[in-house]
Amino acid sequence: MTEASTAPDLLTRARAWAAEDPDPQTKAELEQVISDVETGGDPSDLAHRFAGTLEFGTAGLRGALGAGSNRMNRVVVTRAAAGLAAYLQDTGHRGGSVVIGYDARHNSDVFARDTAEVMTGAGFKALVLPRPLPTPLLAFAIRELGCAAGVMVTASHIPPQDNGYKVYLGDGSQIVPPADREIAARIDAVGALADVPRGNTGTSVREEIVDNYLDTVADLATDGPRDLTIVYTPLHGVGGTSVVQVLETAGFDAPHVVAQQEHPDPDFPTVAFPNPEESGAMDLAMALAAQKSADIVVANDPDADRCAVAVPGAHGWRMLSGDEVGALLGHHLLSTGRTGTYANSIVSSSLLGKMAEAAGQPHEETLTGFKWISRAPGLTFGYEEALGYCVDPEHVLDKDGVSALLLVCEIAARAKSEGRTLDDLLDDIAAEHGLHATDQLSVRFDDLTAIPATMQRLRNTPPGSLGGLAVERIDDLSEGSAALPPTDGLRFALAGGARVIVRPSGTEPKVKCYLEVVVRVDPEDGVGAARIAAAGRLDAIKGDLRIAAGL
Repeated sequence: MTEASTAPDLLTRARAWAAEDPDPQTKAELEQVISDVETGGDPSDLAHRFAGTLEFGTAGLRGALGAGSNRMNRVVVTRAAAGLAAYLQDTGHRGGSVVIGYDARHNSDVFARDTAEVMTGAGFKALVLPRPLPTPLLAFAIRELGCAAGVMVTASHIPPQDNGYKVYLGDGSQIVPPADREIAARIDAVGALADVPRGNTGTSVREEIVDNYLDTVADLATDGPRDLTIVYTPLHGVGGTSVVQVLETAGFDAPHVVAQQEHPDPDFPTVAFPNPEESGAMDLAMALAAQKSADIVVANDPDADRCAVAVPGAHGWRMLSGDEVGALLGHHLLSTGRTGTYANSIVSSSLLGKMAEAAGQPHEETLTGFKWISRAPGLTFGYEEALGYCVDPEHVLDKDGVSALLLVCEIAARAKSEGRTLDDLLDDIAAEHGLHATDQLSVRFDDLTAIPATMQRLRNTPPGSLGGLAVERIDDLSEGSAALPPTDGLRFALAGGARVIVRPSGTEPKVKCYLEVVVRVDPEDGVGAARIAAAGRLDAIKGDLRIAAGL
């Protein structure tokens, strides 16, 4: 790219953006980048900042903080809020209430304030949560306060340089098509920023809403054993005080909290990625658990909508997979008589469906993401393998890491009182329904064009077998079906009930492959032998998949 060929138009757009940017920091940042290009510097950074506009993806916006249309900043947020306000006006909610929450990331409070001012300027009542709080509390507040919509400013478990903007409608669930497209169209129609009406900063919601949510969560626990030594980490996020209060209200002793990660910190200094799934993120918690001879480690991601669990074993502490936690929660709810639809995403294990069928309960499989899981008719429990669980859809129609954490501790305490562990419960489930072993192959790309190329390669030349198991059926998920809307992905059904799903990530520059094998547990050989066999099959499938997809 040369300044003579493409930079003049780029510079014109950048100067216009800087002229209306209300944030002194990003305005100065952009003016410096413009100056560098004007004096002959490389325009690639400027070009990337204006390479389109952040699009509504998984329930809203998400991107790196900084100046430009392709970054998260006050200009982008103001336009998003104005577009959402226009959508709500056009769909019969004029003059209603919009509740706004935010986490502790950089600029989250600023973006929340901008949203509130745009909403009041458009004639809505803006209700702002009193402080940085968990995302599920925002989902709870929408229905508790009778709001037309909700906005949560958070980037969840994404790196510290990012922020995001999640949008919920009045039923308390995240937006799905066509609402996302209709909001995006109204965002595109927003004119000059100076012409967007702005009002006051709205009304701060009383702390009572927090207590109502926490009491509602604590009430999920039934009477039973409470002898459990718990280690907890909020991973520098906003879940800490909420989780401690819920556990104590439900009768548990206060957990041992990882001191280095106890308080919100937008720089997440102790982890490379603030995601409990990432390698190393749970090391401090496991070290504390060993020191305290704990029974269990539980964790939230920074906005506390996900829950991670680790348990002690013969070779030290190990993380339970999202599918294992989903199986434990599903088994618990089924065994306690919870009726209704049990749902999981297509990339999660097939085990929940078999458990629900055996208990005479309906089961639904949905696209990835809680915006789809929450819409399963008659939902009573939903989960996705990425550590997201909805155990109380009557009050929170979204994943909720606080309530899931409480129920996991209840399950663990009951097992301990019987001299058993969570691993023992998983063995029971495997003996009854077969061992369902899952794994992931996840590849990050610097060149984003390689992601569609990888998908196309698999479509053009699909493998005939993976890990020695014949590919019996290939479903191109982009074509949709009677049960599922179209989405970019491929599902390979293998012999013996195994399967592989390949899809681009909705939130990160990755291609994700989800593997599952099913091994019958022989009563004589036991679950241990089945686990060894399953591990070998998964490794073989993963190796063949790398070759087939060119990963």
